[in-house]
Amino acid sequence: MSPAMVGAAAEASNDESQFQKGVKHLCEKAISRVPGKYILPVHERPGRAAIGNDAARVDEGRKLMSLPMVDFAELRSSSDRPRALKSLAEACEQYGFFQVVNHGIPEEVIGGMIDASTRFFGQPYEERARYMSSDMTSPVRYGTSFNQSKDKVFCWRDFLKITCEPMPQVLPHWPSSPPDMRNVVALYAKETKCLFLKIMEAILESLGLPLPATGRGSVCEDGGIMTQFEEGSQLMVSNFYPPCPEPELTLGMPPHSDYGFLTLLLQDRVPGLQILHGDNWVTVKPIPGSFVVNVGDHLEIFSNGRYKSVLHRVLVNSTESRISVATLHSLPKECTVSPAPELVDEANPRRYMDTDFASFLAYISSCEPKKKNFLESRKLPS
Repeated sequence: MSPAMVGAAAEASNDESQFQKGVKHLCEKAISRVPGKYILPVHERPGRAAIGNDAARVDEGRKLMSLPMVDFAELRSSSDRPRALKSLAEACEQYGFFQVVNHGIPEEVIGGMIDASTRFFGQPYEERARYMSSDMTSPVRYGTSFNQSKDKVFCWRDFLKITCEPMPQVLPHWPSSPPDMRNVVALYAKETKCLFLKIMEAILESLGLPLPATGRGSVCEDGGIMTQFEEGSQLMVSNFYPPCPEPELTLGMPPHSDYGFLTLLLQDRVPGLQILHGDNWVTVKPIPGSFVVNVGDHLEIFSNGRYKSVLHRVLVNSTESRISVATLHSLPKECTVSPAPELVDEANPRRYMDTDFASFLAYISSCEPKKKNFLESRKLPS
């Protein structure tokens, strides 16, 4: 290899290592253009329509849409609960997303989690980098993009992923800086786990599944499904999206679905989340103090396709950073997820094969995860 070729290869390697350090580290250099590593192919850029090139569809995506609302005050009311359950079912069937208000988690817990995440990402790179790992099973991972070991084009996003169970074993691995980080995360994890269980009870009821009857041969061998959810997996992901000089060229996260049963998303005031509704990308309007909840792949499988895991993505902007915190909830990792037997009959044949967490890890470790490819791989021939 000629000296010129060696030099070019070394320069390319140095550039790649800079990208691996994260987009915040990159932005601290006061860049004015988006590096090529982050530029999407033209047909995948956020200014394009989801299907075709219809400008009306693009304009639609710029509008802020309010998701279907689930009011926990109504779910707690014996007289209002049937109507609330009907609204919940319709949201899961038609949108795959809904917004939860009056959920009972104190404002100081919500605000504390956003604040702690903001302060974590505000630390010097050297402190954040202590938690960098390519090990998908690590209890704490700081990283960038969507799947930085597989992504051909990087996303304009840094993240901190924290495994929340079993808490006594994983908590000592959590970040110790900022000093209150562990306490804030532990409290937030407990509150969101409790909320997840309440929402899942309502979802099971909306599916017509009496709680004591669920779980017969459909998940783990011992215990009903609510017991399994109580012992289930919980992953917390804090996302940081810095201002982007050319937001029309890239995305904060690409179109994807979530693998678990439910994801509870806390957003700051800056819009960015988009969902694919019909043929259109629509931007979700943030509501202070609320949670955006979306159906995951496991719930679509469990409901035998009745409730939909929907594609979503994240836009970035040129003026403001954005923080969000997602908690992904499912069954214990050793459990198998199958369609509930009560939801399979001659008129509604089984649509999905069994799956588990090991299958998911194997899938995303072997290829570049895109859209709903994992869920599609679990579908049975019709």
